[in-house]
Amino acid sequence: MARTRTKSVLVLASGSPRRLQLLEQIGYRPDHLSPADIDETPEKKERPDAYALRMAREKAAVARERAAGVLDREATFVLAADTVVAMGRTILPKADSLDVAEACLRNLSGRSHRVKTAVVVMVRGKTRERLVETRVKMKRLSEREIADYLATGEWEGKAGGYAIQGRAAAFVTHITGSYSAVVGLPLYETEQLLVGNGFQREETEPST
Repeated sequence: MARTRTKSVLVLASGSPRRLQLLEQIGYRPDHLSPADIDETPEKKERPDAYALRMAREKAAVARERAAGVLDREATFVLAADTVVAMGRTILPKADSLDVAEACLRNLSGRSHRVKTAVVVMVRGKTRERLVETRVKMKRLSEREIADYLATGEWEGKAGGYAIQGRAAAFVTHITGSYSAVVGLPLYETEQLLVGNGFQREETEPST
């Protein structure tokens, strides 16, 4: 008679549709979505890599606390991520207004920048994390291109004021690193963190 292994529970500490789509792309469907409302203000002189890791850890911690009373702590994996666009040591903001988005695009125009994406997995009282850096080069943008892109609204809430999976893909001349990390979740590293820490998908094993 076949027996069924206990499926691990996956909590995604994000409400981002793009992160959910990326996870589903590699065969993971979160059991719970737990967006974390945290203060995302960078600390004074905080470097982009440290900021990305801190944000991902804090999101995971909030989601883990919520899950503690209702889910089996042994079987629950909390996954969180944060993406930061940086020019040198300067952290570009997540665009929350047209003016901020325009300023970001003008800073990125014709230049290379780095995208730092941190991914954190919390399970059985342990925290595992990875930081992925991707270099992105943008073409020099014309006034018309900037205006047209701002009119799309794709920039809303996006780190650096652009979404590489949208129309801004036409602005990118070169990318070195993980495309999925720029979208919002480094898939290779995410898979390694989940599988490497014992994540079990539900599956039926043959009887013996």
